[in-house]
Amino acid sequence: MADKGLLLVLSGPSGVGKGTVKSAIVEKKVFPFEYSVSMTTRKPRPGEVDGKDYYFVTEERFKQAINDGELLEYNNYVGNYYGTPLAPVKKMLEEGKDVLLEIDVNGAQKVREKMPDGVFIFLTPPDLHTLHLRLEHRGTESEEVILGRIEQARKEILVMQDYDYAVVNDTVANAVDHIKAIVDAEHVSVKRVIDDYRKMVMED
Repeated sequence: MADKGLLLVLSGPSGVGKGTVKSAIVEKKVFPFEYSVSMTTRKPRPGEVDGKDYYFVTEERFKQAINDGELLEYNNYVGNYYGTPLAPVKKMLEEGKDVLLEIDVNGAQKVREKMPDGVFIFLTPPDLHTLHLRLEHRGTESEEVILGRIEQARKEILVMQDYDYAVVNDTVANAVDHIKAIVDAEHVSVKRVIDDYRKMVMED
């Protein structure tokens, strides 16, 4: 029986380490998946590659994608647009491939509305002080912007109840191990395999 592709949605506050955890999963080949590259109007950070980390586009191009219905979800966060192209996600899922989305909290809520069968994982910091330190360590934003992100994180952590799983990013290794356990469990979840077994019984 062919395994169905899982839509894995990794979300959480800005600075919690979503990108770092995703990169570790990729580098260590923890489990096979296709990564959905998001589109954004923000400027690339040092080391980021267009088409690999994000599709870096102009605001005009992004608004065109919105008008043409090309996005699964989109959001304006701290003055920049972020969105997930729809077509590649649907294609990969239909091919039975697991797809990983790394998106913000607002984006995850919109994806749940359109694809409620996804696996929604909330990545949370051990505490807000640690989150503040991680944002400072980036060295890409002013203290004013960082404080704004911390206040936003306070609100976002409260929506954790809408997710399927919560993973504390105390260390990247621990977070990756927990996410792998979630994926392994979801692949053998009765709700995901029951239809295949029903077909098998009917065929016999």
